[in-house]
Amino acid sequence: MPSIRKLGRTTDQRMAMLRSMTTTLLENGKMETTFTRAKEVQPLAEKMITLGKDNTLASYRKALGFLTKEDVTQKTFKELAPKYAERKGGYTRVTRIGPRRGDAAEMAIIELV
Repeated sequence: MPSIRKLGRTTDQRMAMLRSMTTTLLENGKMETTFTRAKEVQPLAEKMITLGKDNTLASYRKALGFLTKEDVTQKTFKELAPKYAERKGGYTRVTRIGPRRGDAAEMAIIELV
């Protein structure tokens, strides 16, 4: 069982942050953040795209309940899911880009492949 990174936040704060970050990633296709946050967002974004590939009303409502913007949910189901129809997973890539100036946190770019 994988351990959950708490990211120095309570459960509610952490889930709100991850929902927001997942929505931003699916909206823009690319996002710069810390490496640990990127690794936490990765499975959530992949799950949303997999729900889009299922393309049922139940999966749409489940995605709508997680993502914070309705237009991003529509984009996921209408654009992203058909784009990855032949792919069995691995829709995102995390690339390390070095330490952040100021606190030296390991930074990364997470992007849709």
